[in-house]
Amino acid sequence: MIYSTQIKLEAVLRSGHARIRREMTETANRPLAAAYAERIERARVYDVAIKSPLDRAPRLSARLDNTVLFKREDLQPVFSFKLRGAYNKIANLDKAALERGVICSSAGNHAQGVALAAQRHGTRAVVVMPGSTPSIKVDAVTALGAEVILEGDTYDDAGAYAAVLAVEQNLTPVHPFSDPDVIAGQGTIAVEILAQLDSPPDAIFVPIGGGGLVAGVGSYVKHHCPNVAVIGVEPRDCASMYESMRRGEVVTLDHVGIFADGVAVKRVSKETFDIAREVVDEIVLVDTDEICAAIKDVFEDSRVVLEPAGALAVAGMKSFVARERVHGRTLVTLNCGANINFDRLRHVAERAEIGENREALIAVELPERPGAFLAFCSVIGARNITEFNYRYAPGDRARVYVGIGLSQGREEAGALISNLASNGYGVVDLTDNELAKVHVRYMVGGRVESLRHEALYRFEFPERPGALLKFLEAIGKRWNISLFHYRNHGSDFGRVLAGIQVAAEDRDELARHLDSLGYAYWNETDNPAYRLFLAGD
Repeated sequence: MIYSTQIKLEAVLRSGHARIRREMTETANRPLAAAYAERIERARVYDVAIKSPLDRAPRLSARLDNTVLFKREDLQPVFSFKLRGAYNKIANLDKAALERGVICSSAGNHAQGVALAAQRHGTRAVVVMPGSTPSIKVDAVTALGAEVILEGDTYDDAGAYAAVLAVEQNLTPVHPFSDPDVIAGQGTIAVEILAQLDSPPDAIFVPIGGGGLVAGVGSYVKHHCPNVAVIGVEPRDCASMYESMRRGEVVTLDHVGIFADGVAVKRVSKETFDIAREVVDEIVLVDTDEICAAIKDVFEDSRVVLEPAGALAVAGMKSFVARERVHGRTLVTLNCGANINFDRLRHVAERAEIGENREALIAVELPERPGAFLAFCSVIGARNITEFNYRYAPGDRARVYVGIGLSQGREEAGALISNLASNGYGVVDLTDNELAKVHVRYMVGGRVESLRHEALYRFEFPERPGALLKFLEAIGKRWNISLFHYRNHGSDFGRVLAGIQVAAEDRDELARHLDSLGYAYWNETDNPAYRLFLAGD
């Protein structure tokens, strides 16, 4: 829901930014980077923040033949860089504003930063969080003295309600990224990086959500060391800054992926967009598997487990090195947070090997006869079989879901698939098939030959007690649910796979009903993983 009050508040914020920008730039020709660099040098963050270490990553450096340095923002008191911007904003408020109190909307890291900053200044802090926020995050914010209000199922719902409360209670909004003081606070990271090195690095990789971090870091770096490449990194499924820069204007994404929830922003601000166009050299996009692999890389070098958004820069750096084939460079990654739920580690571990190109997932048709598995393994050779899922079904052909370890990356997988095909096996590469990786691998053997009129849908819904019941009630009793798979991944959103029996003439009505639920969903009826392992013939 978008409230008219929120729209008015955003207009006020934009007006304030324009005034501050005029004061900062002095003339229309002065670059934003220069103006922000001066503001960054005056930022007040060290009452709460530490000057985080810049640590060499020995294993990753050796593997990539570059000097890789981790900027350890995961070591901040709230395990994230967010307290820098929040504290600088609150520290610059006048006495009257502090007496009234502050408000923000957040599902995690920004909320903790605001709560800590408000606590240090003895001011009231109201934090609006989505109702789906895990209790560990809610407890962390309340422990810092903030008043937590749970509202809605999404960040947008919480943000809209926070905008209403800000006006009704005359509270000062502390925006997570669209604020000059917040941007300047985040930019202090760049001051530290340049001071911690004898000479400037070749490139700094910065995660992008709303753009406040890359705006601050990029402004300071480009003002003082214009030859240093500032490279932003976004997940492929929530690339709001990438799409805005590609189109030349701020755009709103219809849907954002939920895995890297710390950067899951549908729309960057005009302020961060304008700065990014001036200071960001390029944006690298990465997928979930690459992020999981980066989390593993950081753990192997530092014994720290980053949250998905926290490992984004490492994933982007690896992708950049592989694409450009650079060697002997000094590359800094901004490891921005380590607030990860323990339950999510299971999912990370499952996907990391694929992200490193050390595992391929394939569907293979074998003859249904004794000795077929032995013959198949002979073609595979000495490679490690990491997963093998099979259930007997009538007929002369068996369909198996196989994971195979790789030592030479995707090229090896392509050669293996070609070899299997040349030996008469029907084979489909499922390595990049999200449905196969999240659901089908746990359901192999569920084919029902007599099933009719089944359509397959994949859903995402806010994860909270009773959410599954609410989801099933929303589907209703008119259509039969013929397949169902749900697995908790420890994130703020649940993922459900549902088969629904619906006649062709009722498909449009079902689609309208699903649209009315308000959940993100995809029709997967034509997905090859479904057709191979789950669909009736």
